[in-house]
Amino acid sequence: MYAEVVRSPAYRDDKTRTVLKMLPDLLAGQSGPNLVAQIGDVTVRSPQAVLVSNNRYGGSDLAGMNRRDRLDRGLLGVVTVSVTGTGQAVSLLRRTHARGLTQHEASEVTVDADAPEISVGVDGESLLLTTPVRCTIEPGTLRVRVPRERPGIRPTALLSTGCG
Repeated sequence: MYAEVVRSPAYRDDKTRTVLKMLPDLLAGQSGPNLVAQIGDVTVRSPQAVLVSNNRYGGSDLAGMNRRDRLDRGLLGVVTVSVTGTGQAVSLLRRTHARGLTQHEASEVTVDADAPEISVGVDGESLLLTTPVRCTIEPGTLRVRVPRERPGIRPTALLSTGCG
């Protein structure tokens, strides 16, 4: 689904509004290949969307549009969405219920399909990848230095992450 959203010309100007506008119809459309996500020991069959991220997004962020408190936990965050219609998709986005949504953490995720390739969104770009798509994480591979007084950092985050 993200691959379809990032193809939209409106995505670059207003990411959040574009996702919220397009996602219910994309989820309810039931188009595309049938997916199977293997998330560690958990198997999720036939999700319409799978979001794999470096560390988990907050529980209140169903569409992956918010910040993550940490990026150094060494686990992939995985959200899968399986809805039966536009109404259920809208309810998920409005956070009136979480039926059809799963959240997991794992060091490896494999997404397979009944098609040789699937559309995926990677860092705001739409790509076509050969199945199965395997996502892994290598803790501690990248080190980033950031200013102590950077925008968006909460003072309590400095204490919990050791940043600064």
